[in-house]
Amino acid sequence: MILKLFLIFLKIGAFTIGGAYAMIPLIRRELVEKQKWISDEDFLDALAAAQSAPGPIAVNFSVYIGYRFKRLPGLLICTLGTVLPSFLVILGIAALFGTISDLEPTKRVFHGLKPAVVALIVVPIVQMSRKAGLNLYNMWFPAMVAVLVAILGLSPIYLILLTIAFAVGKSSYSMRKYMKEME
Repeated sequence: MILKLFLIFLKIGAFTIGGAYAMIPLIRRELVEKQKWISDEDFLDALAAAQSAPGPIAVNFSVYIGYRFKRLPGLLICTLGTVLPSFLVILGIAALFGTISDLEPTKRVFHGLKPAVVALIVVPIVQMSRKAGLNLYNMWFPAMVAVLVAILGLSPIYLILLTIAFAVGKSSYSMRKYMKEME
């Protein structure tokens, strides 16, 4: 299983253009649909954990999955599989970029990749929104957060802290109300 984990995360790391968010559908397809190692609910939990921890989501996800299945060796091998392709590509680009960055074909390639990267980010967002039960009734909250962050420039940290405070307050209120009804 260690070799299989390494090869899966190596493939994900090697064939994903656009960064961590573009990796999400590939990780889901491999772990949930093909291997059937985790459920969609477990995938969403792992994704939430990966997003909550500091650092790149793809690396955090590989750490989570690797540790879940094979403890420390799995953690190390999944992380290596995820970062090795990017490391090698960046090393190669760094060696060549100074000489090819101003060439017209290079500019065209990078310009042509932009729509593909956007699509690779949008598709998992739509899929996760459906799985999370997002609908027209509760869409206001993520839309409001997107506006506050993207347009008004508010730091997501404040919104996360505000959401936590709201959830704790609502939970406390609900618990007190429940306890009064039980009396």
